[in-house]
Amino acid sequence: MNGVRTRDLTLTRRSLYQAELPRHVWINSSELIKSLSGFRLLKKTISGIRGIFGEDLLLRDIIEYTNNFSALIKSKKCVIGKDTRPSGTMIKDTVIATLMKNGIDVFDLETVPTPVVFREARKYGAGIVISSSHNPIQWNGMKFIIEGRGINEQELPTIVKHQEIPYSRIGTEEKILSSYIEDAKKIIGDIQNQPEVVVDIGGGAAKGFATDLLRNVGCKVNVLNEELSGATRGPDPTYDELSDLSAESIKKDIGFAFDLDGDRLVVVRKGKKQTPDVTLGLGVAKSLELGYKKFVLSIDSSVSIEKYIKEKGGSVQRSKVGEANVIDLMLKTSAQAGGEGSSGGFILPEFNYCREGILTSGLIASMLGTSEFEEILNYMESFSQVRDKIQVDSNFHDKVIENVSSEFSKEYSEVNTMDGIKGTIDENSWVLIRKSNTEDIIRVSAESNNEDKCKKIVKETIELVKQSYDKVK
Repeated sequence: MNGVRTRDLTLTRRSLYQAELPRHVWINSSELIKSLSGFRLLKKTISGIRGIFGEDLLLRDIIEYTNNFSALIKSKKCVIGKDTRPSGTMIKDTVIATLMKNGIDVFDLETVPTPVVFREARKYGAGIVISSSHNPIQWNGMKFIIEGRGINEQELPTIVKHQEIPYSRIGTEEKILSSYIEDAKKIIGDIQNQPEVVVDIGGGAAKGFATDLLRNVGCKVNVLNEELSGATRGPDPTYDELSDLSAESIKKDIGFAFDLDGDRLVVVRKGKKQTPDVTLGLGVAKSLELGYKKFVLSIDSSVSIEKYIKEKGGSVQRSKVGEANVIDLMLKTSAQAGGEGSSGGFILPEFNYCREGILTSGLIASMLGTSEFEEILNYMESFSQVRDKIQVDSNFHDKVIENVSSEFSKEYSEVNTMDGIKGTIDENSWVLIRKSNTEDIIRVSAESNNEDKCKKIVKETIELVKQSYDKVK
């Protein structure tokens, strides 16, 4: 049957929902008590579900949310891929069994970056990525894809509420390969000057994709941390020092670091790690070079990028923080490019409805040695960003923010409450506070064309949040 087979599993409707699973994955009484008491830390958002596997995220959760997602799959076809986390294979097998039980044909990409799953999901109608992105290695989760994009706020209730799926047939399973590299090369083109690039895989799923793409477009590539075991850094390059990559980049034209699922990209140049906003800025500069004019940026992305776009004749709209929110506004406004600076995430909708670490590395490499590359870097280096956080019990988040909001209104001429509270200080300076949806923290971000001023803004805002918290708790 051309490689298609029916999976020989005994996971029936009854066994799936009565947890007839291998003994080593049974939940014990303490886990059950923790769950019933509401102390589990499983996160459920439009970005997917995630938690510490075996503690907050159990196989029964995987079964339940996969089952519920099945109700949204109109095509009855679903692409699936995973990153390199040790728990990935066990979760993938459980996801496949659940989908097939619901009559959905599964197309298994095995270990691939998140952008590859999103790209292939355009062809099949739906997709699931098994990953918790940049979270620590003991975490895992699932990202849900419909028609090439992540689920939206309207679709989330379907996934978190139990769905009864009428039995029809057992779906099939097929191993597939992706045309991602060939597709990405068509956009990037051939790079004639053969730049020397060093790539820090971080033991993640970018292995074999980022390197192959960069070599295919004409780069000379050196690779670090190709395997998860023995990797010298953590899963999130936006917070890691990237000391090995920094040292190697001195001898090369540029360095790239990826997170475990390959959607976040951090740039290192001449031994200096760049801010995540620089990744977005370079992607934007390439988009402008390609003739794109309509952009969407998250509310916490660098003002330097917005100013650069407008100087080049483009337009900018701002969205709430979060990949899904950026893409939702892109679709509504027919925007051509954009992203969110805080996560090093550039998005090119014509290619993919997700952060695109792999493609973006190729686009940036194609700019090396050009005046546009130097121009955007110099432009952005004249601005400073500081991102910090303060511990605040989530039960008090709303009261604290309400309190701070009234203070912002007194102090700043322009206050934006689209997502948290953003105060505009002047045309080059702003501050934003947002509550975390997953942690007992409030985030404080600020930017200015004066580094000392930026640090002062953050320090004063954190003190204001602290005072408000002391007042309301």
